[in-house]
Amino acid sequence: MRLPITLSEIGPRISAGAFILNSGLGKRGADEGTAAGLHGFASGTYPFLKDVDPKTFVKALSYAEIGVGAALLTPFVPTALAGALLTGFSGGLVGLYLNTPGMRKPGSLAPTQDGLAVAKDVWLLGIGVGLLTRGTVDRGPRRVRKAAKTLAKANKKVAKASEKAARRAA
Repeated sequence: MRLPITLSEIGPRISAGAFILNSGLGKRGADEGTAAGLHGFASGTYPFLKDVDPKTFVKALSYAEIGVGAALLTPFVPTALAGALLTGFSGGLVGLYLNTPGMRKPGSLAPTQDGLAVAKDVWLLGIGVGLLTRGTVDRGPRRVRKAAKTLAKANKKVAKASEKAARRAA
């Protein structure tokens, strides 16, 4: 059985997956203060989170990070799915960076000192988009090339059989 990933996808999946999994595992036992801080930061940018209890928010965030990290690290999870999960998750992180006041220098995408810790999450978005692209767009041409090779082999066999039949008939 062939795995749904290629060798070139292993590095990005391991680096992003291990990073996110570790972050999720670290949040499992978050205390009240940590939960309140993370919840306050997220709900300041995403107001729909204001009504969520901080402990519940951190628990859900922890589970989400563990799930995304585990999906990236599991070779049986197709690259397109792993890329979609990572793109969605990291898109939310980049949204925090872009929409939280004080994270960026005025009129620029460049981070302030406070924004540097969040701005680095853009590499996760880059990996996610790359995996998503690789898993969807790049898979098509590979299948076409493989089908063309199979067809070429079949055509050679047919040509050989035709020649052999023609020699027998002559």
